[in-house]
Amino acid sequence: MRRVVVATGNAHKLGEIRAILAGLEVELVGMHDLGVPEPVEDGETFEANALLKARHCAQATDLPALADDSGLEVDALGGAPGVYSARYAGPQAADGANNAKLVAALAELPEPQRRARFVCAAAIVLPDGREHVVRGTMEGHVVDDPRGSNGFGYDPHFVSDAAGDGRTNGELTPAEKDAISHRGAAFRTLRPYVAAMLTG
Repeated sequence: MRRVVVATGNAHKLGEIRAILAGLEVELVGMHDLGVPEPVEDGETFEANALLKARHCAQATDLPALADDSGLEVDALGGAPGVYSARYAGPQAADGANNAKLVAALAELPEPQRRARFVCAAAIVLPDGREHVVRGTMEGHVVDDPRGSNGFGYDPHFVSDAAGDGRTNGELTPAEKDAISHRGAAFRTLRPYVAAMLTG
């Protein structure tokens, strides 16, 4: 089984990626388990940050590396918080602070004007320099009141079009979310490249 480092310290995200790539002959190990420090995420796009993180981990460990960069784009906010989603309310902001800032920014807008999407860029980088990056999205809208305790980040405030029943991402089971999520879409698209690059 091929060992692959995943460029995240987020246990929730690592669990989602493991579930989405289940069945591949790979052992997915978080970067912190291998002592790899966080890189500076200074890319201007999700794709740039995903590749930056994967390259950093591949170089540090001499192992194949997977990474993603994801976030929420809100049309009424000009695409914000975008690549700054994890630090929308500040460099060390917790989910609650980020969500509070988002809700405050949309306070005067009715639901039809709260269109948004989750975006995920997923990348694989091999120590020999081969790399590939893809994108997945999840369309929906933002709601004021958080609902559900599943997921993380903005999940309790986001209702996906694909859910079809008004539940937030925080109310979906992990399997339901993976089936329709931006991260699920990105890593399912990346999956054949991972399989080919690790056996080729």
